[in-house]
Amino acid sequence: MTLPEENDVLSHTEDEATDDEEIDASQEPLPVEYPGTVIPDPHPESIDADQDLTADIPVDTDYIELIHLRISSLEDLHLERFPKLEAINLRQNFIPSIVALSGVSDTLEELDLYDNRINHISSSIKHLVNLQNLDFSFNNIKNIKNIETLVNLENLYFVQNKIKEIKGLETLTKLKNLELGGNRIEEISETMHSLPSLTQLWLGKNRIQRLQNLDHLHNLRILSIQSNRITKMEGLDKLVNLEELYLSHNGIEKIEGLENCTKLQVLDVTRNRLTHLDNLQHLTQLTDFWCSYNKISSFENIGQQLGKLAELDTVYFEGNPVQTENPTAYRRKLTLYLGPSLQKIDATYIKA
Repeated sequence: MTLPEENDVLSHTEDEATDDEEIDASQEPLPVEYPGTVIPDPHPESIDADQDLTADIPVDTDYIELIHLRISSLEDLHLERFPKLEAINLRQNFIPSIVALSGVSDTLEELDLYDNRINHISSSIKHLVNLQNLDFSFNNIKNIKNIETLVNLENLYFVQNKIKEIKGLETLTKLKNLELGGNRIEEISETMHSLPSLTQLWLGKNRIQRLQNLDHLHNLRILSIQSNRITKMEGLDKLVNLEELYLSHNGIEKIEGLENCTKLQVLDVTRNRLTHLDNLQHLTQLTDFWCSYNKISSFENIGQQLGKLAELDTVYFEGNPVQTENPTAYRRKLTLYLGPSLQKIDATYIKA
């Protein structure tokens, strides 16, 4: 079965981007839209940063927010003036380099650089050892590096960059939420073995072919690996605390490997290659089952697998033969075959 086609070189100095980290507009991936995401303007008009932007901010402030101001230079912000900073939010600017962060106070706990023009993670952030939240989403980063000293990180975001490999995270044992959606990752690496505290892992819209190296993620509650190249549900048996699993837009032919995932509440297998349902009867806490645009043709099979799940509230089967070949009777039959707990079919509430 064939799915659609789709090196970490150290810099010459620690604070220079390598050749493979330079921006290549011709290879820009399309933006991934997550709930609440603001898609960056691809053709903005750049202006120089105002050197007085922080002039009126008290030096003892613990929070600086400068959003969507077309700032192109961190140096001009003179962040070293603020010895008590705990949070910096510089979303949606034109910042190309973070070298100037070397002067920022190590009291910093949150750094948000979402939607800028950064292509290299400089060693200038290594001293920010108290960081708990770090957001580099919507930039041009190719390599994860220079964050190994940030051992207190709990939330790390690299959504929509150009990352090919999951690495450089081995020391981040407190990390709870890792978001790497919209990159060029081909493999879930052994780096995952070093992240025992992880509760959320977001890997949507990459080039991943196998579910692997997840065995040590015993605390994982949410796993999203939508829009990849997965053909088999495997490697999930140690995820005993998993509550939400998102596998839409892959090439999966059979539901399997969920024997130990008894806490699962949400299962999304939309737009795969399923012809029938299997191995769902034991998921007694399942509330949402999303299975639109597969090849499910039997109401009896649906009832056998889902009919006795007392918590099941919402199902999606639109785009399957059960719906396309039975447009009039579809909702009535689903209601008949599924339990009394069912409240919603394909985003529409069932009439009392």
